[in-house]
Amino acid sequence: MVVLLVASILLEIAEPRIVAHFIESVQLGRPEGALVAIALLFLGVAAFRQVGRVIAAYASERVSWTATNAAREDLAAHVLDLDLSFHESRSPGELIERIDGDVNQVAEFFSSLIVHLVGSVLLVVGILTALTFLDWRIGLTFAAVTLVGLYGLAKVAAIATVKWEDDREQSARFFGYVSESVRATEDLRSSAATGHAMARFHRHLRAWLPVKVRAEGWGSAIWVVLSLVFTACMAFAFGYGGLFYRNGTISFSGVYLVVAYATMLTTPIEVLRLQVQNLQQAGAAIRRIAELFGHRSTVLDGTEPLPHGALSVRFERVGFEYTSEETPEPKKIMHELSFHVPAGETLGLVGRTGAGKSTIAHLLSRMYDPGEGRVLLGGVDTREATLASLRAQVGLVTQDVQVFDASLRDNLTFFDDTVHDDRLMAILDELELRPWLATLPDGLSSRISPSTLSAGQGQLLALARVFLKDPGLIILDEPSSKLDLVTEAMVERALDRMLAGRTAIVIAHRLDTILRADRVLVLDGGAVVESGATSDLLGDPGSRLAELHRIGQVLR
Repeated sequence: MVVLLVASILLEIAEPRIVAHFIESVQLGRPEGALVAIALLFLGVAAFRQVGRVIAAYASERVSWTATNAAREDLAAHVLDLDLSFHESRSPGELIERIDGDVNQVAEFFSSLIVHLVGSVLLVVGILTALTFLDWRIGLTFAAVTLVGLYGLAKVAAIATVKWEDDREQSARFFGYVSESVRATEDLRSSAATGHAMARFHRHLRAWLPVKVRAEGWGSAIWVVLSLVFTACMAFAFGYGGLFYRNGTISFSGVYLVVAYATMLTTPIEVLRLQVQNLQQAGAAIRRIAELFGHRSTVLDGTEPLPHGALSVRFERVGFEYTSEETPEPKKIMHELSFHVPAGETLGLVGRTGAGKSTIAHLLSRMYDPGEGRVLLGGVDTREATLASLRAQVGLVTQDVQVFDASLRDNLTFFDDTVHDDRLMAILDELELRPWLATLPDGLSSRISPSTLSAGQGQLLALARVFLKDPGLIILDEPSSKLDLVTEAMVERALDRMLAGRTAIVIAHRLDTILRADRVLVLDGGAVVESGATSDLLGDPGSRLAELHRIGQVLR
C-alpha cells in the first residue's frame, strides 16, 4: 500500500514535468511522432497513477475496518465486563452510540488516513521540493506560506476538536433518550403521554443545535485559513512566474511549472482541510472511546475456583452502600448482615421493597462486592473466586427475562454452538416444553423474539437456561409472579425438579413460593429482623412474617 502510494505521488509530481517537456518540444519544433510519444507517456503515467491510488485506497480501507472492528469488539467486551453500577447510570442507547457511533467516526477517518491525509502531506512535500529545484526562492516562499497556513490550521483544529467532542456527547444523550422512549412505547400510549415524550425529544434537539452550530462553525474556520493559503500561493505563482520569465531566470515552460505546481498545491491542502475536519470529529470520538476504556470494574477476577455441586452460603457482617456518578452521596443498603445457608438447603427471603433482597442476589452473583464483611460461597470469599467459576456455579432467574431476537437454540445457550441439541431436548422435556416446541415451525432453529413469547414462556425459557447451566446455587426472584395458573403450575413443577440437590435462595412475595423453603429470613432496612421455619413463623401471630401476611405487603 505504501509503495503504491509513494509511486502514485511521484507520478503525479512528474505529470507537470511531462507537460512542460511537451511545451518545450512544441517550441523547438520537434516532429509529430515525438509529440505523440510524449502525449502517450502522459496518459500512461496518469492511468498508472490512478490504478495505484485505487489499490492503495482499497488496502487502506481494509486495514481501517479490520482495526476499528477489533476496537469495537474490545469496547463491547469491556462494557459488558463493567459492574452493574456503571450500567445503571447509563442508558443502552447512549452506550450503543459510544460503542458503535464513536467507533464508526474513527473508522471513517482512518479508512482515508493513509491515502488522503498522509498522501496529501507527501504530495505537498514533493511539490515544494519540485519548486525548490526550479528556483530556491520560489520553493522557500511557497514552503513558508504553506507552513504558516498549516500552523493556523492546527490552532483552529485544536479548538474545533473540543467542540466536536461536545457534539458527540449531545449525540449520545439524544440517542439514549430515543432508546428509552422506544422501549416505553406501550406505557406512553396507554398513558396518553406521547406528546410529553415528543416535547422532551424536541428539547434534546434544541439543546443539541447550538453545540452542533459551534462545532460546524469552527470546522468552517479551517476553510477560511486554507482559502488564504490558496490565494497567497496563486498570487506568488503569478508574481514569480512573470518576474522570472521577464529577467530570463526561467523559461516559458518553467512559468507553466510554477503555475501548475501552485494549482496542484491547492488540491492536497483542500484534502488536508477535509481530513483535519474529519480528524476533529475522530479525535473527539477517540477521546470518548479512551474515556470509556478508562472505566474499570470494581469487581476484579479472583484466583480460587468455586467447588462443584451444591454450595453453602455465608454472609459475615456484610455492609453495602450504593453510589453512582449521578448520586455521589452513598446510600446505605445493608448493615452488618449475617446468615448461613448449608449446602442443599433452600432459603426464602421476604421483606418490604428496599429491604435488601435484590442486593443479596446481586452480591451472590457478584454484580457488586460488599463494602464491609465477607460473602462466602462453598467456603470461598466471592472476591477471591474466579469470575468464570462463579458465573458457572451461580444461576439467577429474575422476573424480567431477556429474550433475544434469535433462534430458540441461541436463546437457550446464549449463542454457545458447542451445546448439543440432545441435551437441549432433554431439558425441554423435563420442563414440559416439548408440546410448545412442536408448535414452532423449525423446532430449535425457530426464530423467537420478545413479542412472540408470553411471560410464562419467557420464565420457562429462563429456567431452561439455568437447567442447562447446572449451577450449585440458584437464586430465584419470584419467578411465578406474572404467570397464569396453568403456566404457574408448570413453573412450580419445574422448580421442584430444579432445586433438588442444589442450594437455593428464593426472593418471595407470595406464600406458595416460600412454602418450599427450609427457612425464611425476614429483612428490613438491610438487616435480618426475623428467621425460622416458614410454618413456625406463620403460626406465631406476633411474628413479622405473620404481620406481613396480614397486611398483604408480602404474602397473598
